Amino acid sequence: MQLKVYLAVLVLWVLEAVHSCPDVCKCTRKSSPERSEVNCHKKGIRTFPSQLPTDAWILKIGENGIVSLPADVLKPIPKIESINMERNTIKSIHPQAFSGAQRLMLLNLYGNQINKLPPRGFQDLVNLRFLMLGQNQISTVRAEMFTGMRNLSDLDMPHNSLIALHPNAFKPLIALKVLDVAFNRINRISPKGFVGLTELLFLNLDNNSLKSISAGAFKPLGSLEMLVLDNNLLSKLTSAALEGLSSLQELYLRNNELERLPSDVFSHTPKLSQLALSGNQLKTLDGQMLNQLSGLKEVYLQDNPWTCDCNITGLVHWMSQTKANLSPLEALRCVSPAENRNKPLNSLKKQNMHCQV
Repeated sequence: MQLKVYLAVLVLWVLEAVHSCPDVCKCTRKSSPERSEVNCHKKGIRTFPSQLPTDAWILKIGENGIVSLPADVLKPIPKIESINMERNTIKSIHPQAFSGAQRLMLLNLYGNQINKLPPRGFQDLVNLRFLMLGQNQISTVRAEMFTGMRNLSDLDMPHNSLIALHPNAFKPLIALKVLDVAFNRINRISPKGFVGLTELLFLNLDNNSLKSISAGAFKPLGSLEMLVLDNNLLSKLTSAALEGLSSLQELYLRNNELERLPSDVFSHTPKLSQLALSGNQLKTLDGQMLNQLSGLKEVYLQDNPWTCDCNITGLVHWMSQTKANLSPLEALRCVSPAENRNKPLNSLKKQNMHCQV
């Protein structure tokens, strides 16, 4: 008798779960533990479904026409762990939209039309690890937007409309490991812009509009291992700008407007193993400066207007002694003076490198 009752309850429970699956979606049940995966991808949905299996743990609802996320939209699915809402047309998020979703670990909002994040809108997402906000229209980030997100490890915000990084903007994100703000329009980073990010390992600032880096801007990033500053407008770089980056291993500065580097510029980055300076306006480099970076393994120097006179002897000597890979070596050629034009740097002899008196 007890077995029959159990089976009846089980059948009713399964029927209820199936019944709550939106008609256009596909709900797949898994066991151990029992939970549902809901696939509503590209189904022409205009509003966030109100009837979903209560045991849903994965929701795929990308490439639809959802415009907004109202309050308590996730309350009916308290066990949800992963939501993909990429490529909808979401413009607004209610401050309580994610209320109660304490198990959520991944939230993908890539490719929507979000122009601002609600203050404290993510505060219930205490277990969120991955937040994808790329290709939206977000113009500013402030600390109150990330309140409560103490376990977030990966924040992706490329292809937005950020202009500046304000003081303490990411301060609540104490566990953040990856921050991607590439392809924005950032032209200014506050000296306190990265306060709180003591665990950050990777920072991507590629394709922004930075002309300079404030002294101490990266000072809180003592754990950072990779910094990408490619494709900006940097015309100068000082040692003070790199202060605090004692763990940095890879530094990418390709396609900027750097004309010279001071001899002490890398004094705060003793662990550098990869250095990319290609595509700048460098005419020479201090060989002794590079020699002090004993761990260098890869150095990219091509596409610079090297002036092969007496001022480049230190660099040429370092090239002849270093064990680092200079790739591609054959691309390192003189631009001036005329008698050395197009000569490979590694072929220069001391008698070829002289300065006009």
